[in-house]
Amino acid sequence: MEEMVFALAGSVAGTETEAQELLEQLCEAAIAMWKGRLAEGVTAEDCGTTFVCAAAFTAAADFCVARQGCAVAGFTAGEITVKTRAGAETAAMAEELRLAAERMMAPYTGCSGGFAFLGVKG
Repeated sequence: MEEMVFALAGSVAGTETEAQELLEQLCEAAIAMWKGRLAEGVTAEDCGTTFVCAAAFTAAADFCVARQGCAVAGFTAGEITVKTRAGAETAAMAEELRLAAERMMAPYTGCSGGFAFLGVKG
């Protein structure tokens, strides 16, 4: 399962070879985090590919934020200018990946991510 999470997260994050160790560590952390959030009696295997996608999205989001914080915003060489994503754009993309992971895993964690009024007579 770890290899599937790593491969998918790499595809989502678009990693370079030198950054793969960081991504691998983030994948392990995401897997552990999601396993810890599973409802009682539910295993990662019970979730199937949903677990793999959620862990990969979480790791990719963390990777993008981590790499963006250290990345050069752009550079110019002669007549060619290369620019990377703006910080706000990267943060928004990472947040969308995290929210997608939360939505996917909601049935397996017992948390919808929303709120409800319980025990309130109306």
